[in-house]
Amino acid sequence: MSLKDKSNDLRARMRNALKGGGDKAIQKQKAVGKLTARERIEAIVDPKTFYEYDLFVEHAGKDFDMDKKYLPGDGVITGTGMLSGHPICIYAQDFTVAGGSLGWMHAKKITKIMDHALKLKVPLIGINDSGGARIQEGVNSLAGYGEIFFRNTLASGVIPQISVILGPCAGGAVYSPALTDFVFVVDKISKMFITGPEVIKTVLGEEISMEDLGGAKVHCEITGNAHFYAKSEQECFSQIKKLAGFIPWNNTRKAEKFPKKRPKTKLYNIENIISEDPREPYDVRDVIKAITDDSDFLEIMELFAQNIVIGFGRMNGETVGFVANQPLVLAGVLDVDSSDKAARFIRYCDAFNIPLVTLVDLPGYLPGVDQEHAGVIRHGAKILYAYSEATVPKITVILRKAYGGGYIAMCSHHLRADFVFAWPTAEIAVMGPEGAANIIFRKEIAAAEDPEKVRQQKIKEYKDKFANPYVAAAYGYIDAVIEPKETRNLLIHALEISSEKDVKLPAKKHGIPPF
Repeated sequence: MSLKDKSNDLRARMRNALKGGGDKAIQKQKAVGKLTARERIEAIVDPKTFYEYDLFVEHAGKDFDMDKKYLPGDGVITGTGMLSGHPICIYAQDFTVAGGSLGWMHAKKITKIMDHALKLKVPLIGINDSGGARIQEGVNSLAGYGEIFFRNTLASGVIPQISVILGPCAGGAVYSPALTDFVFVVDKISKMFITGPEVIKTVLGEEISMEDLGGAKVHCEITGNAHFYAKSEQECFSQIKKLAGFIPWNNTRKAEKFPKKRPKTKLYNIENIISEDPREPYDVRDVIKAITDDSDFLEIMELFAQNIVIGFGRMNGETVGFVANQPLVLAGVLDVDSSDKAARFIRYCDAFNIPLVTLVDLPGYLPGVDQEHAGVIRHGAKILYAYSEATVPKITVILRKAYGGGYIAMCSHHLRADFVFAWPTAEIAVMGPEGAANIIFRKEIAAAEDPEKVRQQKIKEYKDKFANPYVAAAYGYIDAVIEPKETRNLLIHALEISSEKDVKLPAKKHGIPPF
């Protein structure tokens, strides 16, 4: 054959492989509002930058007539591309080919691109749309999942790993996204569960729909398994691109610096956000937007454990991770879910050299039998562990209440915050004035002719003594009491001077967090 003939043969083979599962399967995919695997990749990467590899890989199945079937690319597309001008590795399962089921060669393609990502130290994006393990290949399918999970763990804290759930992701397949850094889901399209509705009905006699069992909202609001919720695939891709602008490409670099911008102070005037009434709630996101560049804030896990807010913003052009109590929800208390949410985010920021700013306003940990039995001790300890272990710059601002264990947990000096500032509205004490007065002055109140009058007097006495930041400042636990309008400038200064901090932790293989 001449070179021309061979080239024609190559193009014919490529056309055949690029059809995926064929026109009917593609039409079926489109009919339920889903893009094809290649369309999804093209929508994420910069235009005309995607290069596909292993197009001609074929499955290894021989049993149950599998040797007679042709599965183009074995149901997964892998390659490299550019995202915002920077290189990434990416794969997308193709549901039009055998339902995107994972066989041995399908897994080999994924692990090969994962190995590339780790070796090249670039982010990995995985698009999941699969019916699960390919039953016809038996234990080889399970082995394939195991190889993927192992690499997810190796890459953790080295390169960003992003999972995009754009179809079913069931059984063992769900553990790969769970091991990655960020999980994106789309309403009515994403489905994640260990056992499907039919199995649950057979084993437990309970009936539930796929959407109610493991739909996008379930994982964003209830389980906390997903970090970003979108109404459409295009919105999801926009979220991925925005996130990519905030995070570094690997753990040896810092996030890309952007031109600094002033906050939109007409919309977010920091002096008008918090009421003089210490009981009145406010939206802490407004405080964050009052101090970030261009008032831009990318919130993460927005719908889960809403009593704490986490996400990325920029200060002076540099990416900063924010952790903030949310007074609008449960008065901003720490509980099982909010502790998990914050601790994981703190560890991510620490692994990828992202400084942390903590905004404090909480009455402590949430009391109650349900929380105690749910393991609030173990879960609450995670946030203590994460802050204590983190070596990135850690700056804390106490806005209002900081009571009890909550004061310690929210990156106090005792957990080695680099700087702790407090507004004049800050209250730092073991507990709130009402509870403290009831305990300290119990006998005096009980013996009084007018117990309620004495109780109110004692509450005022306690407030005058502790409902301010000056006792903590007198011990050096607060570095400076500041006016709200000083917050942004002081934070920028503190972040700048702590940018080269050098902390040596004790030599060890690794710590043992309260998982």
